[in-house]
Amino acid sequence: MPTAVVNGLKVAYELHGEGEPVALTPGGRFSMDVAGVRELALALAEGGKQVLIWDRPNTGASDLCFQGDSEFEMHADTLAGLIETLELGTTAILGGSAGSRVSMTTVIRHPEVAEKLAVWWISGGYFHAAAIVGYYCGESWFAAKQNGMDGVAALPIWQETLQKNPANRERLLAMDPEEFAAVMEAWAPKLAAYPDSPALGMHVEEFAKILVPTLVFRGSPTDFWHHRSTTEWVAELVRDSHLVEPPWGDEEWNERSAGYQQTGDNLLFASWPKLAPQLLEFMNDPATR
Repeated sequence: MPTAVVNGLKVAYELHGEGEPVALTPGGRFSMDVAGVRELALALAEGGKQVLIWDRPNTGASDLCFQGDSEFEMHADTLAGLIETLELGTTAILGGSAGSRVSMTTVIRHPEVAEKLAVWWISGGYFHAAAIVGYYCGESWFAAKQNGMDGVAALPIWQETLQKNPANRERLLAMDPEEFAAVMEAWAPKLAAYPDSPALGMHVEEFAKILVPTLVFRGSPTDFWHHRSTTEWVAELVRDSHLVEPPWGDEEWNERSAGYQQTGDNLLFASWPKLAPQLLEFMNDPATR
């Protein structure tokens, strides 16, 4: 697997196909190996695009990194740096769930790398914020406080990156537990559900900084993690946005999330390849160039 050094970090990535560049970011703390991500990349490559998939720092085979004001801002800076390092030029930025947050933040912080933006499963809402704060920060904070870095290294959320990048175990165990816990405390509020903004961790005024053509896939009224109202609100705030229906039913996330909890088989993003026709149509449309 190729890697590039970006902002001092080793970042694992793959490039598929030839043509106009596209960067695809998965959600959760999942790597590009999770079902559906590479498959979507290959479908877009078959449609004439050069598609970058990558492991964000703290996921997959990339290095751990606990610097920056928030994890998703650090990810956005890394993605922009990776696009520049690979000399891709202005790129269509795509992502779902946590990947949508990274994608929007990349376009806002680094407009020079962005050609277009497409997002789905945008996270919003107070109780979703409470849940993902625990997922991304809370469990690790408690483990560091109670059992030191050995306790953090034993958590399920870190196992994939510790296995795929063995040096990450040394990095993690070398950290001072109190310093690590302080990072989790600093990052947690950055995932807040601001009452005047639809998306977690993003202030309402930031959406005016998204100046590229943007495709927003409408959420489901029964998906309380990525609710329909969140996506519709984002589409209202982004100047050049196009709101479309997704290629799956309203219960897509609910059913896949329940299956993951019951069996442990991570098929959360397995339907993402179905997005390819709409994404290609959007990226190829002369009206959005």
